[in-house]
Amino acid sequence: MLRNILSLPLRSISGIGRSLLRAELVGIVPAMALAGFWFGPKGAAIIAIAALPMAVRLSWRTTGSQTDATPLRADWRDAVSGLPLRAAALATLDAILQSRSTHGKATAALVLGLDDPQGLVERFGQATHDRILRRLAERLTATLREHDCAVRLEGDRFAVALGPVRRADLETVIQIASRIQAALHEPLSINAMTTYVSVSIGFCLPSRAQATTGAALLSAAETAMEDARRNGPGAIRAYSHEVATAAQDRESLRDCIEAALENGEIVAFFQPQISTDTGALSGFEALARWQHPLRGLLPPAEFLPIVQSAGLSGRLGEIILFHALTALRTWDRAGLRVPAVAVNFCKDELRNPKLVEKLRWELDRFDLAPSRLTVEILESVVAETENDTVVHNIAALAGMGCGIDLDDFGTGHASITSVRRFAIKRIKIDRSFVTKVDCDPAQQKMIAAILSMAERLGLETVAEGVETIAEHAMLAQLGCSHVQGYSIARPMPFAETIAWQERHRGKLDATPSLGRRIG
Repeated sequence: MLRNILSLPLRSISGIGRSLLRAELVGIVPAMALAGFWFGPKGAAIIAIAALPMAVRLSWRTTGSQTDATPLRADWRDAVSGLPLRAAALATLDAILQSRSTHGKATAALVLGLDDPQGLVERFGQATHDRILRRLAERLTATLREHDCAVRLEGDRFAVALGPVRRADLETVIQIASRIQAALHEPLSINAMTTYVSVSIGFCLPSRAQATTGAALLSAAETAMEDARRNGPGAIRAYSHEVATAAQDRESLRDCIEAALENGEIVAFFQPQISTDTGALSGFEALARWQHPLRGLLPPAEFLPIVQSAGLSGRLGEIILFHALTALRTWDRAGLRVPAVAVNFCKDELRNPKLVEKLRWELDRFDLAPSRLTVEILESVVAETENDTVVHNIAALAGMGCGIDLDDFGTGHASITSVRRFAIKRIKIDRSFVTKVDCDPAQQKMIAAILSMAERLGLETVAEGVETIAEHAMLAQLGCSHVQGYSIARPMPFAETIAWQERHRGKLDATPSLGRRIG
């Protein structure tokens, strides 16, 4: 028998080895010793040769090389969540798709992504973040049917391969996605604290995938999830031709974003803010816009995620700050009174330990007082940050004389303690509270409550997203200090700001004043 085995070609010996050895590579040494004891050197050689394919397969696992073999075994499990990995979902999808003609049942792929994974790590630390993932994995598994396959993907993402279903249409999968979201959005009790997480979900039906394979289906669902997350939090998107085209457009933008920053395509546009008491200009907000040579003017939502993922947020901040300070100096020389310009600072910029020193130098270079610069910070940053550098920078900027605006107030769950801790000077009421405030009593009550709190705390207020004259009038009546939005002016390039100021000043001069009656 040994003579027959030794006479087999290497490929056959490898096949025998794969069928005989199912253990990991550590089992080779005892097997060789046993073969040497019973069969001598030839037996040990057989075991060694038969083990070669397994060693190669292990190298595929560690290097991730794409070959005819599967890089990861379908039964491998994630150490954090306990769920299987990507290969299990691919195997499930492929099996159902290949047998669809026989049993007539369908499937679909869903991908779930946490909306703010980095925020979880910053708020709770890596260990607690991992516990949250485990809890979410448990909830996900409990929500699914017996034959559905839930897996952990790279990063803070999960996937679901639906087991065979008779009907996998758009409505059915949306209902499944909504049910999963509802389960994962329930509050979590971690370390005696209650926290909430949200997930965005993308899914793909077999009829919409580019190929009838599990890999194509899962890849399309990942694309849909990324689109959902950009429109989130908590959004659900189905893969479609439009979603794929938008993803391709973003990829093309990603390839040229760095060049766009350096060659002057990304510039600051300016949107005015005015006082509701006097109508006078109280400042401008500097907003990033991309003047794309082929696609025209692109708003921040189109390219800010690309800037952030490319690690270029700091460079974008430098460009917008330069444009803002240049505009202030030019307005001063033209004899136009602009009290301040507001510039948004992202979390990455606020983490820079050199930020205060850099801003002080820039203000000196342009010969501007610190009070002329307003630093806008998202409420979510204030609500979530425990970073000592961020806290120090905001406090130092306030101490230097810069105004501190809390942006998107009402959406980030910042406490009153946080507002006082960060020396906030003004809160910007989010547009979600402003919309239809002129005709919606619930909106009016919400705005009134915010304004009352601000007055008690000695804070100024500015409402953003004011789109109609009626909204403007109601906000003034309720006591909001400043307004900003399309009803006043759309964001404009610097070249148009001087003419706009002259027109606005002309309107104020032409407005008759109402003197007080005495007696």
